[in-house]
Amino acid sequence: MVERIGEMMPPLAGLGGGAAGQAAGAKDFSSFVKEAAAGAADTLRQGEALSKQGIAGKADLNDVVAAVNDAEMTLQTVTTLRDKIVQAYQEILRMPI
Repeated sequence: MVERIGEMMPPLAGLGGGAAGQAAGAKDFSSFVKEAAAGAADTLRQGEALSKQGIAGKADLNDVVAAVNDAEMTLQTVTTLRDKIVQAYQEILRMPI
């Protein structure tokens, strides 16, 4: 039965490690983190810019609220990820060698 399940399911692209994962166009972890950080920074900048325009009366209030909400959610996500990364690093340091 196990062999039949394996035959029915196609391989998942991008999840394999090594050369197979790289050949399928998968990105390495560092480029993924760089792109995510750049996207988060852009979201925060956009929220700040729209807030300034809203204060000056040059932007729609709905757009300002949406941009600030997106920036807030992005900041909370980045903070949570940072906390999890620090927690994982501390856990690795406690592992016996």
